[in-house]
Amino acid sequence: MASLLQPDRVVYLVRGEKRIRAPISQLYFCRYCSELRSLECVSHEVDSHYCPSCLENMPSAEAKLKKNRCANCFDCPCCMHTLSTRATNIPAPLPDDPTKTAMKKAYYLACGFCRWTSRDVGMADKSVASGGWQEPENPHTLRINKLIEYYQQLAHREKQERDRKKLARRRQCMPLAFSEKYGLGTRLQRQRSGAPISSLAGLSLKEGEDQKEITIEPAQALDEVEPLPEDCYTRPIILPEVTTLRQRLLQPDFQPAGASQLHPRHKHLLMKRSLRCRKCEHNLSKPEFNPTSIKFKIQLVAVSYIPEVRIMSIPNLRYMKESQVLLTLTNPVENITHVTLAACEEEDPDDINSTAKVIVPSKELVLAGKDAAAEYDELAEPQDFQDDPDVVAFRKSNKIGFFIKVIPQKEEDGDVAVSFKIRHDFRNLAAPIRPSEEGAETTAEPIWLTHHVELRLGPLAP
Repeated sequence: MASLLQPDRVVYLVRGEKRIRAPISQLYFCRYCSELRSLECVSHEVDSHYCPSCLENMPSAEAKLKKNRCANCFDCPCCMHTLSTRATNIPAPLPDDPTKTAMKKAYYLACGFCRWTSRDVGMADKSVASGGWQEPENPHTLRINKLIEYYQQLAHREKQERDRKKLARRRQCMPLAFSEKYGLGTRLQRQRSGAPISSLAGLSLKEGEDQKEITIEPAQALDEVEPLPEDCYTRPIILPEVTTLRQRLLQPDFQPAGASQLHPRHKHLLMKRSLRCRKCEHNLSKPEFNPTSIKFKIQLVAVSYIPEVRIMSIPNLRYMKESQVLLTLTNPVENITHVTLAACEEEDPDDINSTAKVIVPSKELVLAGKDAAAEYDELAEPQDFQDDPDVVAFRKSNKIGFFIKVIPQKEEDGDVAVSFKIRHDFRNLAAPIRPSEEGAETTAEPIWLTHHVELRLGPLAP
């Protein structure tokens, strides 16, 4: 159960751009590089945006325009759960005879978890179920938009300056005889008589036109600050009417201090992303485009290709005394896998967290291939691998249990950690196989992979 309930107790080392130790359930395996990959050493690409409530798919340009929020779904400002639309009947005067009333259907927003409703903050009910809800306006919207336009203009100018410097540096490398030989200068002079060639360098389509200069007024410091109310220190505090820090930070444009000022917020969009190996640029994970689907077109998780080590039982560990730990090893592929374990050397740069000496089996461990139907096939003959009972505790389908010996070397309060190398063969079925000259079928040649595994076995026994 070390990979399910306590995944951090067994970690694998990823030798990528960063040396990261992570559980195998959080790693990917590139079949083209034959190396482990973590989320830190892959490229993340956004495939699509969608709303987690209504599952509406949205292109990236539209999502950016809507500030990555859904236009139809709202979150509760108190508990952050999704709000639902409720219908009710309210009396309304008839247009022909105002003295008489008739029941009219009205809609409002309500939270099914904390019972918050849009009526609590004075939002008017709507006659239609979708859209048109009243939203508060930020008094600083014009100032914020002005600042955004100003800094966009500054960024555009800096980009033009960088492009102009790159072009000027490139023109210095081009000899003058090259332009004279092919008549480049004559052609440009005909297009714009009287203009030197250097003046045309870096000329963009919009350059030369009268661009509107955007100026902003600097912020002015106020000498007088609005005073606090007189009953600020004497008024009793009613905690249900005061917003929490999380509720205020979820609405940074208003930061309401009272519960009566909380307004529903549009629901944040989620995204489907693809993961790509930075070394070979092949996809490691690619989900389906449809938001309602949870399937993947490509999903190269390490659990499906690399033998998985789990901790099965740990005895009482004592300082400088040998203990026997039972581990399990699972083969995720359909081929027979040969595994060899080796202890880390003394000056191994990967072995930085070990606090105990480990003695691993010297014999090769053979794992049967994964067969989903073998568990239900009563007529299948069990394979005889001639296991050593001192090394292999049990064997079941594609999983075996084996013993390692641990001798704690440090008398500390922390957990006992051991490290070792696991070496196994792997047949890359994704690589193209050249057919033989005789026309016979050829199988992929196995390659040997080595991984650094670290185990956290818990504290020493008292």
